[in-house]
Amino acid sequence: MLAQQVAKKYGNALFELAREKGLIEQAWEQFNSLADYLRKDSTFLDFMSAPQIPDADKLALVEKIFKPRLDRPFYNFLLVLIDKRRIIFLIDIVEEFDRLVRQHKGIARAVCITTVPINDEERRRLIEKLAQKTGLKIELEEKIDKAIVGGTVVILQNQIMDGSIRYALSLLRNRLMKVKVH
Repeated sequence: MLAQQVAKKYGNALFELAREKGLIEQAWEQFNSLADYLRKDSTFLDFMSAPQIPDADKLALVEKIFKPRLDRPFYNFLLVLIDKRRIIFLIDIVEEFDRLVRQHKGIARAVCITTVPINDEERRRLIEKLAQKTGLKIELEEKIDKAIVGGTVVILQNQIMDGSIRYALSLLRNRLMKVKVH
C-alpha cells in the first residue's frame, strides 16, 4: 500500500517536472531504461536501502553513475528520492510515470493471460474491442498461465475481466456451497 502511495505521488511529480521542462520523451526513455536495468539487477537498490551505508556514500554513487547519464532535472529528482528515503520505490515510481506518459499519449497497456498463445486474428479482435471500449490505442502484452485452466483473463487499467475456466469453476463451487441439502 505504501509503495502505491509513494509511486503515485512521486510518479506524478516526475511527470509534471518532465512536462514543465518539455522533456517527457527524454524522461520516459531514461527512466524506463533505468527501471529495466533495476529489474534485472537489484544490487543498486539493495545498496541504496541499506541503513548501515552512510548517505554521503549513496549520494557519491548516484553522482558517479547518474549525473553524466541523466538530464539535470532527473538527476536532481533522484537526489530528492534519496533525501526523502524513497529511492527503494524507484521501480514503482517509474511504472506510475510510464502509465502517466502512456495516458498522456493516448495509449493503454493491456495484459492478456491465456493457457495457449492466441492467434493473430484473436489478437486483432481483442485489441479492436479494447480500443473501442477505452478510446485509446492498445498495447497488448500476452502471458501464458496454465493455472487458469482455459479461457482468457484481460487486465486493463486497474480492471480485470476474468473469463477463465478457473474463475467460472470457483463461482460454481461457491453457488453449490450455498445450496442446502436436507
